[in-house]
Amino acid sequence: MAKYLAQAIMVGAQVVGRAFTRALREEINASKQAAAKAGGGQAGQQRAAINLKSGITLEEAMQILNVKDIDATKTVQEKYDHLFKVNEKKAGGSFYIQSKVVRAKERIDEELLQKNPTPSAEETLTPPTPPSSS
Repeated sequence: MAKYLAQAIMVGAQVVGRAFTRALREEINASKQAAAKAGGGQAGQQRAAINLKSGITLEEAMQILNVKDIDATKTVQEKYDHLFKVNEKKAGGSFYIQSKVVRAKERIDEELLQKNPTPSAEETLTPPTPPSSS
């Protein structure tokens, strides 16, 4: 009886060990793919650091603001202004969505800053200050 119990434990341990090894390999491959997608090397590390700092990826930011090209700064600013205004609390909007819009804009601005370390005055985009509640 003890022999069968020991065999069952060994088989269970082997199954768990194989599953763990497989999951670890998949995680390593996913990490490599994410690094390659982020640009790899120094650029990939910078992008990953910005993603971590802002809590949002560039792709998510582009989806939130519904823009295809972040270099079209006028379009990005127009979309941002519209979404910020529509989601104001006074207009019956959602503070949560408004904050997502602000984070998306900040993430796109960070990416533009990485591309062009010294932006001109026209390209410097700043979010509007929230209206004071009086």
